[in-house]
Amino acid sequence: VQLQASGGGSVQTGGSLRLSCAASGLTFSSYAMGWFRQAPGKEREFIAAISASGMTETYGNSVQGRFTISRVNAQNMVYLQMNSLKPEDTAVYYCAAGGRAGVSRSEYDYWGQGTQVTVSS
Repeated sequence: VQLQASGGGSVQTGGSLRLSCAASGLTFSSYAMGWFRQAPGKEREFIAAISASGMTETYGNSVQGRFTISRVNAQNMVYLQMNSLKPEDTAVYYCAAGGRAGVSRSEYDYWGQGTQVTVSS
């Protein structure tokens, strides 16, 4: 199983970025997908999750209303649209695949390598 996250970069406060995660080696449409992030010196934080069918989305409180998760099962892709970015959104962002669209890291079986997002004020 391989999860390849991309799309990170540097942006100013208020800007937008779209992260992508390409999945291979698994039956993508059978897995819930999640995004987490980890800032230096902090624990990995839940950001968003989407059910295998794409019908259910869950968001962390810190990104609710600013970030949107989506997926295209036919392309084995999951996305994270990030708007109204703030300096506190600076972190390495990871995509993950698991059996359910939960908020806990333990619910995910496979992880990508992460992509850096930096938001400057």
